[in-house]
Amino acid sequence: MAWIGALGAVTVAGAAGGYLGLVTGALPLDLGVGRRARPLGPQTVDIAASREVVFDVIAQPYLGRATRAMREKVTVLERGSDMVLAAHRTPVAGGRLTATTVETVRFTRAERVDFRLVRGPVPAVTESFTLTGHGSGTRLVYEGELATDLWRAGQWWGGLVAPRWEATVAASLGTVRREAERRSALR
Repeated sequence: MAWIGALGAVTVAGAAGGYLGLVTGALPLDLGVGRRARPLGPQTVDIAASREVVFDVIAQPYLGRATRAMREKVTVLERGSDMVLAAHRTPVAGGRLTATTVETVRFTRAERVDFRLVRGPVPAVTESFTLTGHGSGTRLVYEGELATDLWRAGQWWGGLVAPRWEATVAASLGTVRREAERRSALR
């Protein structure tokens, strides 16, 4: 009978480890079965800076020299002329854990930045930042799609992940707006 208790402990430990691996992106699950997609965004931010300045702020940690604060959040794993493979680190669970996603990031100068998830807590995410002129500044629009597997179970998981994902994006958009407006004021 001791083996039943041991089996229960192993099952609980395995479930906890699987959950932690899924949350942090260390154990990606991409089964391609029962896939359901949900929209991310749109989120719109009007920025008092030119499209070129806004684009440069977004692209800097990927194509240029990242600030110390950004190096703690983003690591470029591979760099091409218009695309990078980057690891993004985001605190989760009140900062007790760090979720790491790996994404391709493609740049179309001063028009758009496209992201595609390679590894993370869900099997698929595609996102874009689109920049258009708006008055004397720039309108930045974020839109995307998050997909999960396993029918209702995946839909439930996507319901947990999507709001946190969008909150992280909203914080990034606020940072982009502040930095672009700061740079624009210096000119």
